[in-house]
Amino acid sequence: MKTINILLAGVGGQGVLLASQILTRVAMAAGLDVKQSEVHGMSQRGGSVTSHVRFGDKVYSPTIDDGAADFVLGFERLEALRNAHCVASDGKILYNTMRINPSTVASGVATYPEGIETTIKDYARDVIAIDGLGLAKQAGNVKSANTVMVGAISSFLPFDDALWAAQLREILPAKLVDLNLKAFELGKKAVAG
Repeated sequence: MKTINILLAGVGGQGVLLASQILTRVAMAAGLDVKQSEVHGMSQRGGSVTSHVRFGDKVYSPTIDDGAADFVLGFERLEALRNAHCVASDGKILYNTMRINPSTVASGVATYPEGIETTIKDYARDVIAIDGLGLAKQAGNVKSANTVMVGAISSFLPFDDALWAAQLREILPAKLVDLNLKAFELGKKAVAG
Protein backbone atom coordinates (compact mmCIF):
# COMPACT_ATOMS: atom_id res chain seq x y z
CA MET A 1 0.00 0.00 0.00
CA LYS A 2 1.28 3.47 -0.84
CA THR A 3 1.85 5.78 2.09
CA ILE A 4 -1.14 7.95 2.96
CA ASN A 5 -0.41 11.36 4.47
CA ILE A 6 -3.01 13.16 6.58
CA LEU A 7 -2.45 16.58 8.11
CA LEU A 8 -4.94 17.47 10.86
CA ALA A 9 -5.26 21.12 11.85
CA GLY A 10 -7.40 22.87 14.41
CA VAL A 11 -7.51 24.85 17.60
CA GLY A 12 -6.63 23.68 21.10
CA GLY A 13 -9.62 22.01 22.73
CA GLN A 14 -11.17 20.73 19.48
CA GLY A 15 -9.91 17.18 19.89
CA VAL A 16 -7.36 17.24 17.07
CA LEU A 17 -4.99 15.00 19.02
CA LEU A 18 -7.74 12.51 19.86
CA ALA A 19 -8.72 12.38 16.19
CA SER A 20 -5.07 11.79 15.33
CA GLN A 21 -4.93 8.98 17.87
CA ILE A 22 -8.03 7.36 16.36
CA LEU A 23 -6.56 7.48 12.84
CA THR A 24 -3.25 6.10 14.09
CA ARG A 25 -4.85 3.25 16.02
CA VAL A 26 -7.08 2.24 13.11
CA ALA A 27 -4.12 2.09 10.71
CA MET A 28 -2.06 0.11 13.25
CA ALA A 29 -4.94 -2.32 13.82
CA ALA A 30 -5.02 -2.84 10.05
CA GLY A 31 -1.38 -3.95 10.22
CA LEU A 32 0.17 -0.87 8.64
CA ASP A 33 3.34 0.95 9.60
CA VAL A 34 2.32 4.25 11.20
CA LYS A 35 4.16 7.42 12.11
CA GLN A 36 2.63 10.42 13.86
CA SER A 37 3.89 13.86 14.83
CA GLU A 38 2.16 16.80 16.48
CA VAL A 39 2.67 20.46 17.22
CA HIS A 40 0.69 21.84 20.14
CA GLY A 41 1.55 25.52 19.93
CA MET A 42 -0.49 27.36 22.54
CA SER A 43 -3.19 24.71 22.44
CA GLN A 44 -4.27 25.28 26.01
CA ARG A 45 -5.19 28.86 25.06
CA GLY A 46 -7.01 28.15 21.83
CA GLY A 47 -3.87 28.25 19.69
CA SER A 48 -3.14 26.21 16.59
CA VAL A 49 -2.70 22.47 16.86
CA THR A 50 -1.48 20.30 13.99
CA SER A 51 -0.82 16.61 13.72
CA HIS A 52 0.78 14.63 10.91
CA VAL A 53 -0.39 11.03 10.48
CA ARG A 54 1.33 8.81 7.92
CA PHE A 55 0.64 5.13 7.27
CA GLY A 56 1.48 2.51 4.65
CA ASP A 57 3.59 -0.59 4.13
CA LYS A 58 6.72 1.20 5.35
CA VAL A 59 6.88 4.78 6.62
CA TYR A 60 10.21 6.39 7.45
CA SER A 61 9.40 9.90 8.66
CA PRO A 62 6.61 11.20 10.92
CA THR A 63 6.31 14.55 9.13
CA ILE A 64 4.62 15.50 5.88
CA ASP A 65 6.39 17.81 3.45
CA ASP A 66 4.56 20.87 2.10
CA GLY A 67 2.51 19.85 -0.91
CA ALA A 68 2.58 16.15 -0.01
CA ALA A 69 -0.55 15.65 2.14
CA ASP A 70 -3.17 13.40 0.59
CA PHE A 71 -5.64 14.97 2.99
CA VAL A 72 -5.80 18.15 5.02
CA LEU A 73 -8.44 17.65 7.70
CA GLY A 74 -9.33 21.06 9.13
CA PHE A 75 -11.29 21.23 12.36
CA GLU A 76 -11.79 24.99 11.96
CA ARG A 77 -11.91 26.85 8.65
CA LEU A 78 -9.09 29.34 9.25
CA GLU A 79 -6.80 26.54 10.46
CA ALA A 80 -7.69 24.58 7.32
CA LEU A 81 -6.68 27.57 5.20
CA ARG A 82 -3.45 28.10 7.16
CA ASN A 83 -2.44 24.53 6.37
CA ALA A 84 -3.87 24.23 2.85
CA HIS A 85 -0.40 24.68 1.33
CA CYS A 86 0.42 21.20 2.61
CA VAL A 87 -2.08 19.43 0.34
CA ALA A 88 -0.83 17.57 -2.74
CA SER A 89 -2.10 18.70 -6.14
CA ASP A 90 -4.36 15.63 -6.28
CA GLY A 91 -5.20 15.75 -2.55
CA LYS A 92 -8.39 16.61 -0.70
CA ILE A 93 -9.17 19.26 1.86
CA LEU A 94 -12.00 18.43 4.25
CA TYR A 95 -12.82 21.19 6.69
CA ASN A 96 -15.28 22.03 9.41
CA THR A 97 -17.10 25.28 8.57
CA MET A 98 -16.97 26.26 12.25
CA ARG A 99 -15.38 29.60 13.09
CA ILE A 100 -13.28 30.09 16.21
CA ASN A 101 -11.82 33.55 16.62
CA PRO A 102 -8.08 33.53 17.35
CA SER A 103 -7.01 35.56 20.38
CA THR A 104 -5.85 38.41 18.12
CA VAL A 105 -9.34 38.68 16.63
CA ALA A 106 -11.06 38.31 20.01
CA SER A 107 -8.91 41.12 21.43
CA GLY A 108 -9.57 43.41 18.45
CA VAL A 109 -5.96 43.42 17.23
CA ALA A 110 -6.84 41.64 13.96
CA THR A 111 -9.91 40.74 11.92
CA TYR A 112 -11.05 37.30 10.89
CA PRO A 113 -10.34 36.85 7.17
CA GLU A 114 -13.28 36.94 4.78
CA GLY A 115 -13.66 34.60 1.83
CA ILE A 116 -11.97 31.55 3.33
CA GLU A 117 -14.43 29.26 1.55
CA THR A 118 -13.31 30.69 -1.81
CA THR A 119 -9.59 31.05 -1.10
CA ILE A 120 -9.18 27.49 0.16
CA LYS A 121 -10.32 26.20 -3.24
CA ASP A 122 -7.13 27.65 -4.76
CA TYR A 123 -5.16 24.87 -3.05
CA ALA A 124 -7.02 21.72 -4.12
CA ARG A 125 -9.49 20.60 -6.74
CA ASP A 126 -11.38 18.60 -4.15
CA VAL A 127 -12.50 20.70 -1.18
CA ILE A 128 -15.31 19.49 1.07
CA ALA A 129 -16.94 21.78 3.62
CA ILE A 130 -18.63 19.99 6.52
CA ASP A 131 -20.92 21.45 9.16
CA GLY A 132 -19.09 19.59 11.90
CA LEU A 133 -20.62 21.63 14.70
CA GLY A 134 -24.17 21.14 13.41
CA LEU A 135 -23.66 17.41 12.98
CA ALA A 136 -22.09 17.15 16.44
CA LYS A 137 -25.16 18.86 17.91
CA GLN A 138 -27.31 16.37 16.03
CA ALA A 139 -25.24 13.53 17.54
CA GLY A 140 -25.90 14.92 21.01
CA ASN A 141 -22.78 16.88 22.02
CA VAL A 142 -20.84 19.69 20.32
CA LYS A 143 -17.60 18.16 21.60
CA SER A 144 -18.05 15.27 19.16
CA ALA A 145 -17.27 17.49 16.14
CA ASN A 146 -13.82 15.89 16.00
CA THR A 147 -15.41 12.47 15.58
CA VAL A 148 -17.70 13.88 12.88
CA MET A 149 -14.56 14.91 10.99
CA VAL A 150 -12.96 11.49 11.50
CA GLY A 151 -16.14 9.93 10.12
CA ALA A 152 -15.92 12.21 7.09
CA ILE A 153 -12.34 11.28 6.24
CA SER A 154 -13.02 7.58 6.87
CA SER A 155 -15.01 7.51 3.62
CA PHE A 156 -11.75 8.00 1.71
CA LEU A 157 -9.59 5.54 3.65
CA PRO A 158 -9.22 1.76 3.12
CA PHE A 159 -10.58 0.63 6.48
CA ASP A 160 -13.95 -0.97 7.16
CA ASP A 161 -16.51 0.41 9.59
CA ALA A 162 -16.00 -2.43 12.08
CA LEU A 163 -12.35 -1.44 12.53
CA TRP A 164 -13.27 2.21 13.16
CA ALA A 165 -15.99 1.21 15.64
CA ALA A 166 -13.64 -1.16 17.50
CA GLN A 167 -11.03 1.57 17.93
CA LEU A 168 -13.59 4.14 19.06
CA ARG A 169 -14.83 1.65 21.66
CA GLU A 170 -11.28 0.98 22.83
CA ILE A 171 -10.11 4.61 23.03
CA LEU A 172 -13.17 6.42 24.38
CA PRO A 173 -14.76 6.17 27.83
CA ALA A 174 -17.75 3.81 27.71
CA LYS A 175 -20.27 6.60 28.38
CA LEU A 176 -19.13 8.45 25.22
CA VAL A 177 -19.00 5.55 22.78
CA ASP A 178 -22.58 5.59 21.45
CA LEU A 179 -22.58 9.36 21.02
CA ASN A 180 -19.29 9.24 19.10
CA LEU A 181 -20.37 6.30 16.95
CA LYS A 182 -23.38 8.41 15.94
CA ALA A 183 -21.13 11.42 15.26
CA PHE A 184 -18.83 9.21 13.17
CA GLU A 185 -21.75 7.98 11.06
CA LEU A 186 -23.08 11.51 10.56
CA GLY A 187 -19.66 12.64 9.33
CA LYS A 188 -19.42 9.70 6.96
CA LYS A 189 -22.89 10.41 5.55
CA ALA A 190 -22.06 14.11 5.13
CA VAL A 191 -19.46 13.34 2.46
CA ALA A 192 -21.40 10.48 0.88
CA GLY A 193 -23.89 12.98 -0.53
